[in-house]
Amino acid sequence: MKKAIGLIGLFITFALASVNAQQYALIDMEYILNRIPAFENANKQLESLSKMWQEEIDAEVSLVDAMYKQYQADLSFLAGEEKTKRENEIVAKENQIQELRNKYFGTQGELFSQQEKLIKPIQDAIYEAVKEIATTSGYSVVIDRASANSIIFASPAIDISDQVLTRLGY
Repeated sequence: MKKAIGLIGLFITFALASVNAQQYALIDMEYILNRIPAFENANKQLESLSKMWQEEIDAEVSLVDAMYKQYQADLSFLAGEEKTKRENEIVAKENQIQELRNKYFGTQGELFSQQEKLIKPIQDAIYEAVKEIATTSGYSVVIDRASANSIIFASPAIDISDQVLTRLGY
């Protein structure tokens, strides 16, 4: 029994020693991205496209609203077949709007593909710079403080954000 406790104690000692031997660094992705002009330009392009597509969708929604109001106004005068036809037109237009939303803003939509085209290369370059710095400086872990909610305090001495920017040429 004493041997088992001794082995467990020895194991814990080695585990703690190996944890202390690891080197950590932090980056602030928001800080880095806000200092890269290409990222700001990409965001402006994405906002412009998004606004344009939303205006197109809003125009279609206004058209459907007008169709529905007209349908409500004419409802007492419509026969069964005409009533069904108008209802089907409204439903078809609503479905068309939903397809348009998916086309532009869906998970595989135009906005997503534009983000991949404009922002992913910037993110990839940042990742490569972080990887190079971590490899040459011997960091075992690099944490993004912008997305790590559980970090309450970290010494500015372990923040390598400026090194990443320098590596990227900014």
